[in-house]
Amino acid sequence: MGLFDRIKNVFGAKATKEVKEEVKNYDEGLKKSREEFVSQLSNLSKKYKNISEDYFEELENILIMADIGINTVMNFVDRLRHRVKNEKITDSSVLKEIIVDELLIMYVGNNIIDSKIHIASNGPTVVLFVGVNGVGKTTTIGKLATIYKNKGKKVMLVAGDTFRAGAIEQLEEWGKKTDTLVVSGESKDPSSVIYDALEMATKEKYDLVLVDTAGRLQNKTNLMEELSKINRVIKKIIPDAPHETLLVIDATTGQNGISQAKSFKEITDITGIVLTKLDGTAKGGIVLAIKEEVNIPVKFVGLGERADQIEAFDIEKYIYGLFKDL
Repeated sequence: MGLFDRIKNVFGAKATKEVKEEVKNYDEGLKKSREEFVSQLSNLSKKYKNISEDYFEELENILIMADIGINTVMNFVDRLRHRVKNEKITDSSVLKEIIVDELLIMYVGNNIIDSKIHIASNGPTVVLFVGVNGVGKTTTIGKLATIYKNKGKKVMLVAGDTFRAGAIEQLEEWGKKTDTLVVSGESKDPSSVIYDALEMATKEKYDLVLVDTAGRLQNKTNLMEELSKINRVIKKIIPDAPHETLLVIDATTGQNGISQAKSFKEITDITGIVLTKLDGTAKGGIVLAIKEEVNIPVKFVGLGERADQIEAFDIEKYIYGLFKDL
């Protein structure tokens, strides 16, 4: 039994009601990608009963159009060619599920995939959110506040984006929705606001502090200096913080999102990626491309507009949601 067969058995028709509920957001959120991507893979197998060079060329185009990325696709298809030759596979319908297995293997590699938030052993856990404007940073912070509040955690939101008009008000709206304290300040210096917030979080024994930051990337030098200062200030209060620095990327921007990941990786230490609006794109392969091209784990995925439609990333649920109709 292949890896994909095992995943289908876990989450598919024979799964319990509870397991099906677990995978529901992935199922619904990846519908656009599944309809586009999987239908093309199925049609390819119908068009070419036998595997040929024309088959591989069309497969390359399908994978590139799914936003998996040219370099990743070329390496991946070379690996498939090698496997087809070694195992003497001729039937394209057999290769369909091997493709899914190989995509899963490509994501996991030899690594232990760490998709969890690292919780501090003592004092508040500090999570810093970075990313360009419009990717959904503030909304992501609000959604995660909802999740952790529902787990009984004492959560603080920090308005560290003192640059964008309306950023503080947007965060305050999420504070009202989630009944969560939002700390902002008169100062235009985000480090000053964050310093005061962390002093309060430490004294009042908050469990989790979610910090918004400004989303400009046009001037890398200024942003690098600002983030370096923010990190220094955080460490003055909590020496081992921030415990996570999460880069928020809009999945609908495709390869541009990968460029952002590469740029932010140069600027600061990114521990994980939040991929928003995955439900809004037919090119769900970006998850695979990000891991392959920047080697930063995806920690959360946004799969809809509702507050509960953000999920800790699970590669098996993702593979099932994307390929369940294959």
